[in-house]
This record gives sequence, structure tokens and C-alpha cells, in this order.
Amino acid sequence: MAPAGPKLTPEERRRGEILEILDQLGLSDTPKPTRLKDLLLNTGDQQEDSLQILGSIIQTRIDEGHGEAIFDVGIEDGGESMGFDLTQWETALQRVQEAAGTLPAHCRILVTYNVGGPEESQVRNDRMKGSCGKLLIRQPAETVEEMAELRIAVVGNVDAGKSTMLGVLVKGNLDDGRGKARVNLFRHKHEIESGRTSSVGMEIMGFDSRGEIVTSAQGRKLSWEEIGKRSAKVISFSDLAGHERYLRTTVFGMLSSSPNYCLLMVAANNGLIGMSKEHLGIALALNVPVMIIVTKIDICPPQILQETLSQLNKILKSPGARKIPIFVKDMDQTINTATQFVSQRICPIFQVSNVTGENLELVRTFLNILPHRGHYNADAPFELLINDTFSVPHVGTVVSGVAKSGVIHAGDTVLVGPDSLGQFTTTTIKSIERKRISVNACFAGQSGSFALKRVRRKEVRKGMVVLKKLDQPPKVYREFVAEAMLHVGAVSQTCSVIDIDRPFIRTGDRALVAFRFVQRPEFLAPGDRVLFREGKTKGLGIVKSVGYDPNNPLNPEAKEANTN
Repeated sequence: MAPAGPKLTPEERRRGEILEILDQLGLSDTPKPTRLKDLLLNTGDQQEDSLQILGSIIQTRIDEGHGEAIFDVGIEDGGESMGFDLTQWETALQRVQEAAGTLPAHCRILVTYNVGGPEESQVRNDRMKGSCGKLLIRQPAETVEEMAELRIAVVGNVDAGKSTMLGVLVKGNLDDGRGKARVNLFRHKHEIESGRTSSVGMEIMGFDSRGEIVTSAQGRKLSWEEIGKRSAKVISFSDLAGHERYLRTTVFGMLSSSPNYCLLMVAANNGLIGMSKEHLGIALALNVPVMIIVTKIDICPPQILQETLSQLNKILKSPGARKIPIFVKDMDQTINTATQFVSQRICPIFQVSNVTGENLELVRTFLNILPHRGHYNADAPFELLINDTFSVPHVGTVVSGVAKSGVIHAGDTVLVGPDSLGQFTTTTIKSIERKRISVNACFAGQSGSFALKRVRRKEVRKGMVVLKKLDQPPKVYREFVAEAMLHVGAVSQTCSVIDIDRPFIRTGDRALVAFRFVQRPEFLAPGDRVLFREGKTKGLGIVKSVGYDPNNPLNPEAKEANTN
């Protein structure tokens, strides 16, 4: 039975009936909504204002997409074709470009159907009966503060080709088969000599408002500053170590960089082995959408490649992952998968070669149109988790991290801590940089570097927080209670388990567990994610409460039994 609607008074009911009669007679003051098809072809009742109405529709979709939108021309909202002929398609395309130009914004044709040309789809689609297509509409960033940013953590087993893949994507040049493309990403001499990443490497990839990659100019490498200033959208890659010895570094990079997405690299000739499964488990535990790139398909025998793809298919469909693998092979699948990727249920899989360049264009297009993900509260007090510290000549101590909430401006007074005693230091933000470009402010969800006044580098460490100075001093805790489930993860500070709500936990069980930091107190909040590890036992959890009262144990019966 349908739920009853709200009760209307006789006056409201009579007014509604009058408005309905006026609407049927065409005498209502409320304008009828103009069909999108009429706006695209400049037909219908509102021809004079149609360009302005079309522009407002595009602007709304751009705002919803954080500066960009995928706009269907010749396709209804339900996915059916509007039945345009070639002339109508050209008229509609020109109208969208004119409307976008008034915002201002730029258009890029991603794929067309029954139109012809370089963007024409190679896949037959029975629903696309007329001439139609999909456009990327993106607004240029007026300032660096407005620049859209996505953070992608790149993980995978050692020798899967992570650094090489990033080198090819970012620099635009193919690899020589011996690791030439990866050298620019390494930070240390021993990494260049061994070809293995041991630290968290950072690289950025920029796209301008026309959807073109901002790559190195002929004969010289573009700096981060130049890429940032030319880009409307920047993708920040965290190149994480694949060797088991550096797992703690990799897990720290996954947690501290607050990635929007995770890119798992799998070598076609090796499959999902070693640390790859560990990395996949961590990404799933953190609820980060995962995309997979299978590399080295140029040197892999077909039967081995098929075994690797079957293995991925099986693991992704397993109860622990519950993903829907989609093997992306053409531009249609690339666009559809990218726009639906935020659902977290699907897992796109690309098969590429960094030597021949096969399918690299699909990966670049996918990254270009990948939507913004994440919800950040800009109205809450400012909070930043420090993930790295520096000492810069003539500047002083600099800390970097991702703003969890709020807004901070250069010149604001902040608190940095806690130290080993749980105390916070009052300081001032001297300057702020995003992608090595000076900015006046940093907003929730953005990464940045902050120069601190009168603070020594040895006084700050990874894991500290930067908070807006408020009337009440922040509280720090040694103990906290978390709902833990034995699954995957690792730690950044040693903890001891001081209480548990049941005698033991089996794999897959959930329990309330009280932890105590061994070295120093930390700044925690309910809802924070916890990853812990003891030998081969791994677990993840969510902080339920901070602090612990020994007079109110989680399992009173067990405490009474121990006392007796």
C-alpha cells in the first residue's frame, strides 16, 4: 500500500485545482520546461533565451562535476537517441560550443556515433540510431586554488612496472624496454641503480581545459609550476614501493595521501603475486575504488596473459572483494567505465604496453575524464594530517599534507602537535604552496605545503596535525576503542591491546577492541580508519570512541572471571 501523502487544507486543494486548469488552458504563469532537443536545435517556444537556458544547464552540470561534465549531444537522459541527422548534429554541436563559450568553458569531442571522423566509435550500438556523441566540457581554473585535483596511489608487486608506467604517462615518451622512462621518478641514487622504488615518489599529470595533456615541451622538461599554471585538472600520483621490505612505507603512503583512487599494476607475465594481493586488500579495506593496469603485454605469451586475466577475474569476484571486473578495450567502454567508477562496485582493467604504446591512449582518456570523488567539509575547523616534513633554505620548516576539513589562509595562527608530552605548539602559516605554486589559501580536500614560523624541523614529524587555533585546546589520547575486523592492514605506531569485548576473534569476526599507543599520544577522532598488523595477523577498524575508562571494561564478565 502506498504511503499517504501530506494532508491538504480545502483552500490548498482548491488553489491546486485552479492552477491545474490554468496550466491546461495555457494561462499559467509557470513557464513550461523546454525540452533539451529544442534547446540544441533552437526550436520551440523560447528561441530567444534558448542559448542562455542551455548555458545554465551546462553550468549546473559543471558545478556538480567540480569543474567538468560529460555532456551527451543527440542522446536523451534515458540513453535513447534523439534521431538527429548529420546536419542537426552539427547544429546541436555548434549550439553547445556557443553556450559553453559564454560560461566560459571548452568542449572536446570524446566519441561520436554515425557522424564519421577520428572520434567515431568502432563499436556498433543499436540504441544510437541517429547522429550523436559525448563531449567533455571543462572550465579553465582562474587561480591555482580552483584547480581540480585527483590523488591516485599507484601500487603493485616489485617489478610490475609502476614507475615505468608513470614515466610514460606523465612524460609522453615510450619506454625502451630497459626502464629508461622510470628514471625521472626516482628520488635516491640506490633506486636508480637497482631500478626499485624504496620511498614514496610523487609525480603530477596535468590536463588543460580543452582536455589536452600538459606534457613536456620539445627538448625540455616542464616543471611542476608550469604544469600547474597551464592545467585545469591535475592528477597527483603517489608511486609507492612494491617490495615486501618497504610495506610499512607503502601503507603509510596509502593512508597519509588520502587517495581518491588506487591504481594497481600487475605484470602480465607474473600475475597477481606477492605484495600485489596485500596492496589490493589494503585498498579494499580503505574503500578506495581500484583500477588495474596489466603491463608488459608485448613480451607476454598469449596463454600466460589469459591465465593472468582469469586470475584477476576470479580474485575480484571473490567474497572478499565483490568487484565487477570490466576489461576495457575501446573508447566506449573507457568513457562509460570512467563515469560510473565512483560506484566502487566496478573495477576497470586495462592491458597496456609501455614499449609499443598499445592502449595507452585509453588510459590517458580514462584519467582525463575521471570524476572527482570524496566529501570534505569546508565549514568545519581546519585540520591537516602531516605526511612529510622538510627544511627549506631561506624558508625554514615546511610540512605537507592533505586538508581533512576547513580552510586555511597564509598568515593564520595554527597549532602543531602533539609532541611526546601531548602538547601543541602555536605558530603562524608563513606561506602556502600547491604543486610548488604559491597560493593564498588551502581548502578541504586539497593537498599543500605550509611554511611554519619559528618551528624547528626536529619539532615536527609525520603523523602530527595542524589545527586552527580555537578557544578550547585540542585533546589527545593514548587509548581509543575501535570496532576491529580481522582482514588487512598495517600500523605507523606500536599499540598494545588493553581490552576486548570477547575471548578471541576468528578471521572475518568483528569485535570492539581498546588500544593504547606505546610511544606517545595522538590526535584522533571517531570515524578515523585504523589498520594494524601483528606478524601474519592483520586487521582494520574504525575508531568508535577516544579515551578508555578501565572502570567500564568492554567485557565485564571476563574481567570478573580474571579477578576471581
